Amino acid sequence: MNPYLEIIRPGNAAMAVIAVILMGIIEQNYSYPLILGAIAVFLATGGGNVINDYFDHKIDAVNKPNRPIPSGRISLKNAYFYALLLFAVAIILGIFIGYLLENFTPTLIVALSSLLMFYYAKSLKKIALIGNIAISFLTGLCFIFAGIIIGLDTSSSIIIHISLYLGFFAGIMTMAREITKDMEDIEGDKLEKAKTLPIAYGNKISSILTSFLMVLASVLSPVLYFNGIFNVYFLVILSIAIAIFLYGAYKILKDQTPENCKKVSKLIKIGMMITFISFAIGSF
Repeated sequence: MNPYLEIIRPGNAAMAVIAVILMGIIEQNYSYPLILGAIAVFLATGGGNVINDYFDHKIDAVNKPNRPIPSGRISLKNAYFYALLLFAVAIILGIFIGYLLENFTPTLIVALSSLLMFYYAKSLKKIALIGNIAISFLTGLCFIFAGIIIGLDTSSSIIIHISLYLGFFAGIMTMAREITKDMEDIEGDKLEKAKTLPIAYGNKISSILTSFLMVLASVLSPVLYFNGIFNVYFLVILSIAIAIFLYGAYKILKDQTPENCKKVSKLIKIGMMITFISFAIGSF
């Protein structure tokens, strides 16, 4: 894979775009501003991934030596300016979206999100829980961003309220995965003297919090059906995700080795994808 494509982690960036697409499916809105919003989310997320690799190049040299920067396929200087370019194009698209909707709230969200991603990569990710909360907030914000675009485009406040619900649950699931990834990367993070949750409080406490979040998401997510947001098919698909989350919670409590944390992280990612599918199916 081309290193400039690999470094943006297209699969990760695509997951952020899925949040925007899902909001479009739920409201059956595929307007020009929403399409531009999806592109802006992809570029901004890609920029966030690149700047994260830029600041993490020493950690990745230990944990992920095959990444584009530690492997020497992209220089530090090029990675830095590439990230800034991606952020800049995303913000320009945000400005255009604001112009089309005659409301620059989406523009502000893109700009502030880009700044938060930069600051997260530079400083926040090394602070116990704060970095995890920042990423979880950004994930949930993808739903809210799309909800605001659709709400402004259709003059509907209901879709914005729905996006707040979905953003909340996406944030919880992301928080669980981010803590799990910190447990997986603990050795490299120690070399950089990062103060992640596993380093500050240990893997056991981190595993307890992670499992709690997975159980919490599993218990609360059916509320989206009982509130009338989704139909019964949502519950059918969601039950698969819930089973995966509960299994992941069990596994992380039982074993906190980096190898198992990597497996649990993948389980959470799969569970999130199935949850997103349940959102789409449940909206029909």
